[in-house]
Amino acid sequence: MIVSASRRTDIPNYYAEWFIQRIKKGFLYVKNPMNAHQVSRIDLSPELIDCIVFWTKNPSNLMKYLDCLQEYAFYVQFTLTGYGKDVEKGIPDKRKNVLGVFQELAGQIGKERVVWRYDPIFITDRYTREYHLKAFEEIARCLKDSTEKVVISFGDFYEKTKRNMKDLGIKEMTEEEMVCLAKRMAEIASAYQLTIETCAERIGLEEVGVTHGSCIDKKMIERLLGHEIHGKKDKGQRDHCQCMESVDVGTYNTCLNGCKYCYANFSQEKVKENCKQYDLDSPLLCGTVGVKDKITERKMK
Repeated sequence: MIVSASRRTDIPNYYAEWFIQRIKKGFLYVKNPMNAHQVSRIDLSPELIDCIVFWTKNPSNLMKYLDCLQEYAFYVQFTLTGYGKDVEKGIPDKRKNVLGVFQELAGQIGKERVVWRYDPIFITDRYTREYHLKAFEEIARCLKDSTEKVVISFGDFYEKTKRNMKDLGIKEMTEEEMVCLAKRMAEIASAYQLTIETCAERIGLEEVGVTHGSCIDKKMIERLLGHEIHGKKDKGQRDHCQCMESVDVGTYNTCLNGCKYCYANFSQEKVKENCKQYDLDSPLLCGTVGVKDKITERKMK
């Protein structure tokens, strides 16, 4: 089984201690996002977990507990963009803090286990094509010895996300503009010996040097494990997503990063309400098991 921790919230940043507690206990609970009364019990025994994939914008808190993950194969999807506080409100200063955290993490676990994400890409009067290229080049130069791969994607926003971003004045990009920007990013990545891939991107960019990638990456996991694994494409993701099937152990409406493009938070009020339920000793992340809830053991593959 592959554990995703998590597309729904930044576990390494805000809930690392809870996750490590659950590792020590050997299990956790996850509620079905479509039916809150359906609760799955996830066995976290090392012999059942093929790999853990972490998603984060700041893994500083998780880095305190890396020794507790020695029995597991894992890697980190680390989002690091050029956006400021107007877009990514809760993220520390990139130059003063986050770049150093990335380098430190790679130094501890190996650059092959830290994937740099520069996404989503969108254009505004402030965040122009030239701005992105300058930021991308600066970050690539700083991370050239701390990662092997960068993942990009162009913004594909839901209605609730559009409402959160209405004050930014996003300009719709044509396919030609996307191709042109991706081509320059591929050239920059190549200059720093970085592989560049897209995430769930509908347009083909192979001709400009950018291949379709997957975040839950079969080849990468096999490389970490040293042997072949078997699994299907995750049917629960977007049509163009190439990820392998995994079990996500996060909870929607619990991320405190405050990014305006976030699709996992429906409202800040709901986030505040859920975070009040955070209990380090609870098997559920920011929640409780009610009398009407049914707990079932998740079948492992």
